[in-house]
Amino acid sequence: MERDTIKLHIGSKVFVAVLEDNSSAMALKELLAKCNVTVEMSDYAHMEKVGTLGVRLPRNDEWIQTDSGDLILYQGHYMVIYYDRNSYSLTRLGKIINVTQNELKNALGKGNVTVVLSLE
Repeated sequence: MERDTIKLHIGSKVFVAVLEDNSSAMALKELLAKCNVTVEMSDYAHMEKVGTLGVRLPRNDEWIQTDSGDLILYQGHYMVIYYDRNSYSLTRLGKIINVTQNELKNALGKGNVTVVLSLE
């Protein structure tokens, strides 16, 4: 069975993420079926980019270990892209596939970045 995917447009790069099987990821997919979502993201703690989705999604928080490429929902309305590791109570939305940590860090760059989410 094929997993649901979304695209992340970061500058001139396009990444594909496989969505988790939870109500949070399902709600994100339903949102993207209506329109693309642009997220203005800033760096936090030299391990992630974070920005508001502009809407609240259902939370499925659990204590997890993040890794590079993880897409996370924080507090129900923040989208987070991890490029390093962390442990915290968070909701997994998905995982960017076929990208190294260095490729992801280079695409996200330093400082603020605009990410456009769309359906595959």
